[in-house]
Parts: sequence; structure tokens; C-alpha cells
Amino acid sequence: MTVSDTPTAPLIGITGRRWPAIRLGEWTVPALYPAEIDLHYSDYPDAVVAAGGVPVQIPQVGDPATYVSRLDGVLISGGADVDPSVYGAERSADLGLTEPDRDAFELTLLRAALEQGVPVLGICRGFQIVNVAFGGTLVQHVERDTGDGHPRFSEPRDELAHTVSCAAGSLACRVMGTTAQVNSLHHQTVERLGDGLTASAHSPDGTIEAVEHAAYPDLFAVQWHPEMLTQPSTCLQWLVERARARATNSRP
Repeated sequence: MTVSDTPTAPLIGITGRRWPAIRLGEWTVPALYPAEIDLHYSDYPDAVVAAGGVPVQIPQVGDPATYVSRLDGVLISGGADVDPSVYGAERSADLGLTEPDRDAFELTLLRAALEQGVPVLGICRGFQIVNVAFGGTLVQHVERDTGDGHPRFSEPRDELAHTVSCAAGSLACRVMGTTAQVNSLHHQTVERLGDGLTASAHSPDGTIEAVEHAAYPDLFAVQWHPEMLTQPSTCLQWLVERARARATNSRP
């Protein structure tokens, strides 16, 4: 797998997390424990490269709008639970790890991308960030192996846990077809859908699995992890294609 060097290969910014080095334990040395590390799972850049894009990590520092202005597309990745304070809810006793600084950064990044017309794909936590950005709320805790395959943390990451059905005529349907088999690695789900968002894919138990917005045709978000599946990701292909179209039209 090699990074495309064609002039039209779009730059895809990928969000990540900022952790203190001590959380990596034996991976670093005690003298470096006070340091911080920016990281993300390598599945994301691998999938971007496979789709024909050039991945770049977006560090959690500086003005998010500045990054967006230099990118052709944005991928808001998975990770920790979204802090309920962002959508005005009390913390559940079952809430997992939260990263409020990341919440604030990604919400600002998303809004900048929408304002600048930069294509956005949200994955898992990124899907939830999209919902919260439009005023939606989240179910803070989903028990393992509940409903129809949510979540499957003890299974291989590419395990196909359930089917999603896509609404006819939706962006989800154009990207994935009428149905698709997906994995399931999420601790939270959509509770109240954000203003203007359309739930365009569902699992058999009714869980919302994809959202889109009529006013923002280059915004798409999914609850599962397409970058971790073995088959080529149509979601990442969609992002790279839309980013390439934007780059081609904006470059001299």
C-alpha cells in the first residue's frame, strides 16, 4: 500500500486523541510520562490510502479552522465517549472515559468544515459528534451484546455483527446499497436526532446507524467502523471522491 502521488490525490485530515505518555506504560520511559502523545489507530490512514487519498493527522492544538482551510476532506474518528455536558445531560454512572478537550476541538473542527464546504465523514464517536453538533443527544451506555449485535467488544474488530438497512434515495443507499453487513464497536448510540439530520440507515433493532443532512450534502456519518473491515470501504471511497472533486475545482 502506497500513498498516491497524483496531483489530484486529496488531503484527508484525521482527528485523533491526545494522551499523557504515562497511559502507554511500558511503551515509554518514566522520564517521558509528563509528555503528551497524539495518536490514532492506523486503520484510518490505511483506509484513506486504500481509497486513493493522502492521510494527515490533525493534532489537537491550534485553530481547527486553520487545518480545515488546508484540507480537502475531514475524517472525525472513533474514541472515547462524548461528555454529556456537551448536550446538557447529567453523567450516567455507566459512562466511559471522556475527553472534553477533544469534544470541543472536534465540534469546532466540524463546524469549520461545514462552513468551508469541506467534505466530512464521521465514524463511531465521529458519528456521535455530528449528532451532538446539531443539537442531538446520546444514550450514554449500551450493554455489551444487547439489541441486535451492539456492541461486540470481545469479538475481532472486523467481525460482522449485524445488517444495516439504508433508506431508498439516501446518501447512505448510494454509498452502501440497500443493505450492508457491519461490525459493532460502539458504547453509545443516538438518543434524540440532531436538528436537520436524517437517519438514513438502521440496524434491525432500530438503532440509528447513519446520518446525513440535506443542507450539507458532503456530510456523512456512520456508527460502525468501516475502516476496520476487510473489504474496501465504500464510506472512505465516498469521502476521498468528494474531497478529490473539491480539490480539483479549487486548485488552479
